[in-house]
Amino acid sequence: MNSWIKSFLAVTVGIYVCAAHAAWPDKPIKLVVPYPAGGAADNTARILALQLGERLKQQVIVDNRPGASGTIGAAFVAKAPPDGYTLLLDATSYTVNPSLFPKLAYDPDKDLVPVSQIMQVPLLLVVPANSPFASVADVVKAAKDKPGKLSFASAGSGGAQHLAAELFAQSQKIEMTHIPYKGGAPALTDLIGGQVDLMFSATTASAAFVKGGKLKALGITSAKRLDGWPQVPTIAEGGVKGFEVNEWNGLFAPAGTPPAILDRLEAESRAAVAAPAVAARFAELGVQGVGSSSKDFASFVKTETAKWARVIKAGNIKAD
Repeated sequence: MNSWIKSFLAVTVGIYVCAAHAAWPDKPIKLVVPYPAGGAADNTARILALQLGERLKQQVIVDNRPGASGTIGAAFVAKAPPDGYTLLLDATSYTVNPSLFPKLAYDPDKDLVPVSQIMQVPLLLVVPANSPFASVADVVKAAKDKPGKLSFASAGSGGAQHLAAELFAQSQKIEMTHIPYKGGAPALTDLIGGQVDLMFSATTASAAFVKGGKLKALGITSAKRLDGWPQVPTIAEGGVKGFEVNEWNGLFAPAGTPPAILDRLEAESRAAVAAPAVAARFAELGVQGVGSSSKDFASFVKTETAKWARVIKAGNIKAD
């Protein structure tokens, strides 16, 4: 083929591709949530979908594909065409699953691209209202005095609540007994009833019980005290230096998605999180909007994956 024909075809194809990208989106976008409807990730996705849809002038449809700790939905998006029409709204488990499951149906480092962290929510270290513990230091001392006697509840093995407690125990070189439940609600019920000693629970789940006097909050896992909880010290202030754990939700796209589309998704996602309507809704739910850059989100995912890998290996933690 003559060189001028090759050049002509290259330019023509380039113009066509650019035009196609510029037209994005020209049909509805599917936002896959790999968790059941009604949960934190689902709530975040629906808030984001509404705002993104308005900004992109296209409908963003939330598609729940739960199962296997979020890996089924993530695998679905990883194998979807990288055209910007199938996206993933994942959570903390995204950085935990690579260490819990030896064989995933996708490679989180290669098959999916971080777009923006949407929100985060810290956890409260809570104990029953009549618990003798009044501080983080009290818990650490009791665990050191009687190794293994203290019990902590979680919504299941390998979840953020379980791993937060494991990180806490490992950092203080203490032993506690893990009592996994099939969900956060039954775990909190037994905690309130005194069947277990303590729990790391997201503020969104335990706040009402603390404010209602059924639980005591000894510490919060954020890096600094929150405006809504000024009386609750951080776990780090309680003597566990450098301790920080947040449950989070973030937006991902299939690897190979054109840079122009990724850039637009990042910009619109960040703008959506900053929108007054979204900020107000997040405030109602008790979560913190983030709206990070793709670069910062990628760095965050890498750091979180490494952190939980260390905790899971040290604790010999297995999936349910």
